[in-house]
Amino acid sequence: MATTTTQIDLGEQGIAFVGALHRNTTTSVLYEHAVLRREARIAEGGPFVVDTGVHTGRSPKDKFAVREPESEERIWWAPSGGNGELSIEHYEDLRAKVTDYLGGLDGLYVVDAFAGADPQHRIAVRVVTSMPYHALFAATMFITPTARELEDFHPEALVLHAPAFEADPGEDGTRSGTFAVFHPTKREILIGGTFYAGEIKKSIFTLLNDSLPLEGVLPMHCSANVGSDGDVAIFFGLSGTGKTTLSADPERRLIGDDEHGWGDNGVFNFEGGCYAKTINLSAEAEPEIFAATNAFGTVLENVVIDENGRLDFGDDSKTENTRAAYKLEEIPNALPTKMAGHPGSVVFLAADAFAVLPPIARLNPAQARYYFLSGFTSKLAGTEIGVTSPEPTFSACFGSPFLPQRPAVYARMLGEKLAEHRPNVWLVNTGWTGGPSAPIGDGHRMPIQATRALLHAALSGKLDGVEYRVDETFGFEVPVSVPGVDQSLLDPRTTWSDPAAYDRQARELAAMFRKNFEKFPDAGEDVLAAGPKL
Repeated sequence: MATTTTQIDLGEQGIAFVGALHRNTTTSVLYEHAVLRREARIAEGGPFVVDTGVHTGRSPKDKFAVREPESEERIWWAPSGGNGELSIEHYEDLRAKVTDYLGGLDGLYVVDAFAGADPQHRIAVRVVTSMPYHALFAATMFITPTARELEDFHPEALVLHAPAFEADPGEDGTRSGTFAVFHPTKREILIGGTFYAGEIKKSIFTLLNDSLPLEGVLPMHCSANVGSDGDVAIFFGLSGTGKTTLSADPERRLIGDDEHGWGDNGVFNFEGGCYAKTINLSAEAEPEIFAATNAFGTVLENVVIDENGRLDFGDDSKTENTRAAYKLEEIPNALPTKMAGHPGSVVFLAADAFAVLPPIARLNPAQARYYFLSGFTSKLAGTEIGVTSPEPTFSACFGSPFLPQRPAVYARMLGEKLAEHRPNVWLVNTGWTGGPSAPIGDGHRMPIQATRALLHAALSGKLDGVEYRVDETFGFEVPVSVPGVDQSLLDPRTTWSDPAAYDRQARELAAMFRKNFEKFPDAGEDVLAAGPKL
């Protein structure tokens, strides 16, 4: 087995280690290590396939922030939102256990990389992990340093990653054996009890969501792209709304698919890679992403692979949350700098399984803050045990589990950016039309071709001069007609066989929005008034 032992001192991170240390190891060597350790398989075409075991997604109820004097006033202590509380004493004891565990292994993998493409706001991240799989994931998702940058590398944030180590809830103050703990002042993260690699990237995102507002930068859970004329668009959306798919537009350059900052110089990607859902992925519908998932160096999580190494993206027997991590450069039209100017368009994506929202609507600044704080999408009937009808999902700022500070902080910053740069703001429904999703309705998914056509019209300015109507319930503006789009789609009420049933469903959804917004009494009167009317 190839070795890449390097001489760096982990003593600075509190790890007494004498085994084989593999720092910024090549993809080929990480493949070799993982396969020999029977931790991964290589699929036809070259991707690296792993099974994450019990945890096939993040474990938000096992996410904690350390309560310590320097940061406790700014932290949003909301366990249901992802910020459970861990004492300093519990943190120090758990950290000692993790470092002892890592120090006792025969080999460790270190990835030194950057988070943040803007040199003024990037941080140097060190990930110390026990597995080549997670080293490859971290090297893929963060920004690779040059050889000179690596020589002078000094970590500013640390991830101690021990997936096979479990906490003792009675001793360590955790909920279970699984934990993802964030120390705001030390900029340290402890992860254990889960092999799901997404915890690594989202923990660093959480760290940036805390530190960047202190620098005047708005951190955002969004994808971003830029047109040939330099017109930047950002796409907010929860899982399953099309954030990755719609930003990977062959006619525009991709800045990034998931995490960005909006600073004085414009928008910049936090990451060096993409982390795409792959369930039912096809070459016909998403050719760029499909090609990237089948490339050497791509990490595939929980994708079914047969004995001959062939992949089945349609098989959800392990989980519906199958994932691919690949370098941004695998997308042919990716922007190498991962930075662009200020957005001319801000898009909120919602997969509305109630089939109430129009396929596109224009928002004024107060409405923009309202729908940003709401962070709406919906769960579909049949996707989870016990879900028999569509259920609303509201995630503040389209990323509640990753917000260490109160949602009002990010909404205020967004409002300031909108006031300064005056982009168009759009609410786009990528969910259902014609009625709710089955089994309670006979609706169908919004045609992706229509969504793409509407977005192209919006981003190119073709919707600036068209006629709009004001929605009676939600108050936003909806275009009456758009060239190349079936006009009947634009008024969701007319797509239902029973318009009265649509009216009832619209009132119910409006009530859900208003009930959820009771969590934000400090949003401001203008924002409160911008919500739907009953």
